[in-house]
Amino acid sequence: MQELSQKKGNWWALLPIAVFLVVYIGFSLIFNDFYAMSVVVAFMVAILVACLQNRKLKFDDKLSVMAKGLADKNIVTMILIFLAAGVFAGTLGREGAKTVADLFLSFIPSNFSALVLFLVACFVSTAMGTSCGTITVIAPIGLAISQATGISLPLIVGSVIGGAMFGDNLSFISDTTIAATSTQGCKMKDKFKENFFIALPAAILTIVVLLIFALTSDGASDYTPDKINVWLLLPYVLVLIGGIVGINVFVVLISGIVTAIVIKLALGVELLAVVSSMGGGASGMFEVIMVTVLVTVLSALMREFGGFDALLSGIKKLFKGKVGGQLGISLLVSAMDVATANNTVAIVMAAPIAKTISEEYGITSTKTASLLDIFGSVVQGIIPYGAQMVTAVSLTAVSAGAVIPFLFYPYLLALSALAFMFIPSFKKKK
Repeated sequence: MQELSQKKGNWWALLPIAVFLVVYIGFSLIFNDFYAMSVVVAFMVAILVACLQNRKLKFDDKLSVMAKGLADKNIVTMILIFLAAGVFAGTLGREGAKTVADLFLSFIPSNFSALVLFLVACFVSTAMGTSCGTITVIAPIGLAISQATGISLPLIVGSVIGGAMFGDNLSFISDTTIAATSTQGCKMKDKFKENFFIALPAAILTIVVLLIFALTSDGASDYTPDKINVWLLLPYVLVLIGGIVGINVFVVLISGIVTAIVIKLALGVELLAVVSSMGGGASGMFEVIMVTVLVTVLSALMREFGGFDALLSGIKKLFKGKVGGQLGISLLVSAMDVATANNTVAIVMAAPIAKTISEEYGITSTKTASLLDIFGSVVQGIIPYGAQMVTAVSLTAVSAGAVIPFLFYPYLLALSALAFMFIPSFKKKK
């Protein structure tokens, strides 16, 4: 904390993020396509701007700063999860997703597909503790259902992302939960209680909204599911059960991959086709991984130049009182997530400043951890260049701009969190 307070804030250090937003969003608006400009290229431009700043540091020293930013086990963990999840989805391919879609449509009316997928994503993400892993598994299923029934694909993808963010910020094994609680010094079960009563109203309202969509729609096309091969469902079942009992996400995904390989080979699929599908699934995650790496090195440069210290100074000047302190923490982690496009990284960066704010404003550690996790998830679920959105659109070929209006859960979660700022924490002790 002392090292943090001794650094001088510098608002110019945040210039690379402004440049990134102008380049990325500017070209997106010009061409009416959020992916007309590669997010990787936009971040490369921002990193170039960051390297041109802070002339007191030699370029070799700036490279060292970037390398230290990458030397974080959370970053390595996320990259490995991305790869494992990609291989899992690639191994099962569209055939596995279509099998699950056929099973759903055998029991429920097609009009309720978006609602069911929201609930499934909530369950899976809470069990597995990873939003990107959940999206990787569920989004192809949503695509298959949309193609078969005519239900709006943006509505379905928005529902899947919303459900994924529900568990991302509640799961006991989520990296964001671990980061938020460990940095604030509170127990996971206390943070879960604080979070649950904020997330529950948002989830209930989301269900109501999706029910209204289902009941007022013109009706989905009739669809007769193909014959269901139950063996193709086994990898999904194993992943779900593994997540429920709390097995490590790597073990869960690797078990699912091995099971999927064995089943595909047993069904007569050629080994070459299986190997190719695994490689294709991994390749589909390369952009997500590259974005994770680039935003990490960019944030390291901005932090070194005093950008994040400037944010702390600004929050202290703008916000007064306990509610103001909570707003400041929420704005801080939101800004970090806009800057880094990674809610775990945003929480880790914002955590020391948030702890200082909570101590100065008398905010409990559980409330602080909850706000860090909630608003990190809210922003992460909305920004079009975040890993969750990038993963979803890469798997479904839908436009991010088309999905954003249907992200009901993140919007409602933010409103619920704002309302609960005026309600005392369940845990009074720091």
